[in-house]
Formats: sequence, C-alpha cells, structure tokens
Amino acid sequence: MTKLMTIALFLSAIILMVGSCEAQLSSTFYSTTCPNISSVVQGVLQPAFRSDVRISAKIIRMHFHDCMVNGCDGSLLLDNGNGIQSEKDAVPNQSITGFNVIDDIKTALENVCPNVVSCADILAIASQIGVGLAGGPTWAVELGRRDSRTANQAGTSAIPSPFELLNDLENKFTNVGLDSTDLVALSGAHSFGRARCATFVGRLYNFTNGNPDPTIDTTYLQTLRQTCPQGGNANAIENLDQDTPDTFDNSYFTNLQTNKGLLTSDQVLFSTSGGDTVNIVSRFGGSQTAFFDAFGKSMIKMGAISTLTGTNGEIRTNCRNPN
Repeated sequence: MTKLMTIALFLSAIILMVGSCEAQLSSTFYSTTCPNISSVVQGVLQPAFRSDVRISAKIIRMHFHDCMVNGCDGSLLLDNGNGIQSEKDAVPNQSITGFNVIDDIKTALENVCPNVVSCADILAIASQIGVGLAGGPTWAVELGRRDSRTANQAGTSAIPSPFELLNDLENKFTNVGLDSTDLVALSGAHSFGRARCATFVGRLYNFTNGNPDPTIDTTYLQTLRQTCPQGGNANAIENLDQDTPDTFDNSYFTNLQTNKGLLTSDQVLFSTSGGDTVNIVSRFGGSQTAFFDAFGKSMIKMGAISTLTGTNGEIRTNCRNPN
C-alpha cells in the first residue's frame, strides 16, 4: 500500500509539473506550428497603418481593455449573440474602433496556420508590431493564450477611467497584479492616439467652482477649448500628445511635467502631491531608453494577466464569435 501511494504521489507530481508547463506563455510558442506569425501580422498591419496612422493606438487600447476584464482572453472581441452580452457595448469600449483589422489578421493567419493562433495572442503581437511601426520599442511577446467562450460586460468597470484620480488608478492596477511603475509605463501608450472631447472637456470649464482644472497649462487650456468649446461636439478628437501625436516616444512624460497631460488620468501621474508616480514620470521624461525598457516589461506583465492556456478556452476561428 505504501509503495502504491508513493507511485500515486509521484504520478500526481508529474501531472502537476506538466500542467504548470502548459500554463506558461512563451515567446517561441508558435515556432513550429506557425513560424511566420510575425511576418503575417506585419503584412496586414503595415498597409493598415499607412491608411490609418491611429490603428496602432487603437489595437494596443483593445489589448489593454481586454486584459483588464477577466484577463487577456480575447473576450473584448466577441459580438452580441450566442447568449453573449458584448463588452464592446460597455461605456469604456464604445469608442473603440479597428476591429476590422483584427478580423483581417485572423483571416490571414487562418489561411497559413488554420486553428492555431488565438485572437488573444493576435492582440498581443499586433500591439507590439504596431508600437514598432510608430517608432517605439520592441519586446519579446510571450504567446500561448487561448480565447474565452464568453464575455463579461459588467466586468468592464475594472477598466481605468480617464476621469479617475491616482488612488483609484493604482487600486485597479493592483487588483490585476500591476504596480505603480506599470501604471506609468503603460500610460505612456498615450504617446500616440486621440481622445474624444467627452473624456476631458470637464477639465476645461467647470472642474472646481466654475473654474478649469488648475493643473492644466493656461496656453494648453486655450488650445483645448478651441477643439472642445463649451456645449460643442463631444465626439470631436484631440491628440493625446501635442508634440509628437503619431510617434511613440517619451514626450508624453515631458508633457505631464509641463502640465500638458490631456486626461485627468494622465496629469494626476505627475500632479498628485506625494504620489509615488511623480518620480517615475520624471525618470521616463528624462530618458526615453528607460521608458522603452519599462514599457516592454510592463506589456509582458500585463499580457500575462489571468490567461487561458493548455486546454482551457479555445482557439476561435472567428474572433467575433465562439466556435
């Protein structure tokens, strides 16, 4: 009996070890099953980038919003139907566009590697390639995620809001295992892209006692008021980075240092007295190399939030619908 118990324990340990190995993401996950994954994704993204310089920012936003809700499982990409209430209809995601490019990447990959590459992995690798197209850093994207079969519309409350203060932002990041350095580094994705007036107009007029947000540079305030007049079009857009709006660099942080952060959630990283993010903003503002290095590490860390691996979930053949 003792011998049988020993054998059983040994086999259980082996099973646990195998399960643990399956659960690990890897930068070489598709090296044999889809070795050309990067070139296929780049082949779709490059012409999309030429047609729409904002596509890289759109995709990385998808990836971030997906990961903040139940982990990086591609749930954001699911449409309504099959008992699913789409996360796309939730307030934080209603302004997201570019899903057609993800569809195009999926189609291209299905043509060369059918039933192999998950939609969750497409978001991860397309984010890295998109940042590179905009002049940003590269990093070894870890792959091996599988796709969820359902969405969590109510769970989108976990996505950080452009109106939130530092404590709220840090709490949401802490809840998914990310720290203050990750918060500042990942916020640096606002180095490119645009935001709607609705997300920041409250700072321009009646922020406190009928006055604008005192942390906005006065000249910048007048520029923003031209784009977003009081009672104007809430869907008009403004550059997140005034200096180099379509280039991925560290000017986002130097903007914060001169009170030119567009969103409340941007500026509070530097303007919150005693905030542990202030020194991080200064470090990244003073060194693009430091920012690029931290950004890649934080993207890898974010991309590993509550992933489905092994036999969990599925590999969707269409990113909009479960199999």
